[in-house]
Amino acid sequence: MRIKTFTMIKTALYISLLIIYCGNLNAQTDYEKEILTFQSDLNAEYKNPEESPLTAEEIEQFTTHTFYPIDENYRVKASFERIANPITIDFQTSSGVVKKYDTYALAKFELFGKPYQLTVYQSQSLREIPEYKDYLFLPITDYTSGLETYGAGRYIDLRIPEGDTIIIDFNKAYNPFCAYSPNYSCPIPPENNDLKIEIKAGVMSPVGHK
Repeated sequence: MRIKTFTMIKTALYISLLIIYCGNLNAQTDYEKEILTFQSDLNAEYKNPEESPLTAEEIEQFTTHTFYPIDENYRVKASFERIANPITIDFQTSSGVVKKYDTYALAKFELFGKPYQLTVYQSQSLREIPEYKDYLFLPITDYTSGLETYGAGRYIDLRIPEGDTIIIDFNKAYNPFCAYSPNYSCPIPPENNDLKIEIKAGVMSPVGHK
């Protein structure tokens, strides 16, 4: 009887632990699924001849981008301080063509216990298009730039939040088209958006490029 009771207790304990584990796993999987969807959509864009910066031959050979492992530590909640008097910035680009963006907000956050600040921009041309009227542009460089990631920086797409906070997910950082083709004019992140830390999240350098 004691053996049977002990076995039942062990079974109940195992089931309880399994339920707790599965609950945690599901919570984690929800976030991983979000990032995997982002990665899948990005890969699909590059496989689509109507959207891809790749040549027809490169599209045939393309299978996937190289991504850092998904790390939720790189998903941060930042304060979103709108700039009362926006300044128009002439962004230098990879082709030498100047593109105009307005400063829109300052995003302040902590990453691995240290404070950081990034300037968030809005394209003067895109905001005239209804689909992109709330689109914000966040270009960054960091200590991986030119080593593990594209040297001219990466981008993160944002939308204007309703409140005074915004989520910045570096797992969604992607390369500009210029990383794959010289036929594009891509804004170069300004010095004030150079993070003095390694951002080991998002898309890595394309093969053969730094």
